Amino acid sequence: MPLPRVAWIGLGIMGAPMAENLLKAGYAVTGYTLEAHGLDRLAAAGGTPARSVREAVAHAGVVVTMLPADAEVAAVAHGDDGVLAHAAPGTLLIDMSSVTPRTAVALAEAARPRGVRVLDAPVSGGEAGAVEGTLSVMVGGGRADFDEARPLLGALGTTVVHCGPHGAGQTVKAANQLIVAANLQACAEAVVFLEKSGVDLTAALDVLSGGLAASAVLTRKRHNFLAREFTPGFRIDLHHKDMGIVTDAARRAGAVLPLGALVATLVAAARAQGDGGLDHSALLRGVERLSGTPGAAS
Repeated sequence: MPLPRVAWIGLGIMGAPMAENLLKAGYAVTGYTLEAHGLDRLAAAGGTPARSVREAVAHAGVVVTMLPADAEVAAVAHGDDGVLAHAAPGTLLIDMSSVTPRTAVALAEAARPRGVRVLDAPVSGGEAGAVEGTLSVMVGGGRADFDEARPLLGALGTTVVHCGPHGAGQTVKAANQLIVAANLQACAEAVVFLEKSGVDLTAALDVLSGGLAASAVLTRKRHNFLAREFTPGFRIDLHHKDMGIVTDAARRAGAVLPLGALVATLVAAARAQGDGGLDHSALLRGVERLSGTPGAAS
């Protein structure tokens, strides 16, 4: 079977390299984003820039959205110029943004009368995983639709799992963001503790990475911690949004998250201190401020 034509909406830090990986896998990709440089990058990689959502989805068999939050997903999906208004019946819409589970369910319900099938398929792995094509993809929706999308998702990630019905992918992503935030905070506290204790940080991280304390977070963010280099791979602003999703979903499920509430507060505090545009490993700066580390607020 020929590969479906793909409309890709959202060409940011994550979306651009993901769309490029589809091009490398042989898919024809038409893309739309608000930023001109994103369209230029897509064209340089062999994709086709579009001037609107309507133009992007014309003749597409699959539409992928990779957007910052619920409001952007709603704006792109609904309305006179949205995906649902212009996608042909039978189109598969894969929302890879991180939004609330209830937003994912509502999108699927709105798409059903129009004959558009929907999967929620958020990802984990950050910019590096997007570039390398090694993302973890957690998918909610119909099993048959997942099976159809599996080859395309396999071009974007190495772990692609059907988690259940609509909204399940977003629920698993919320849990992922809870774990990542807690891990980042623990690593940040360990770094400050080690340095204030006079221990060689490089040696300490070497041995911690070989034991039970090892984690993908520690491996991926090691350089950030050592060099205090916080160029965003995933911004604190976005993790703040995701912790709001965790809090909302947990409340609706009746789950009490004591550690999650504390970490959400610390992420919010980092954002309030002006660190929202930095990589989420900059939670280290918050621990340094609390510990009175010189230069932490610079």
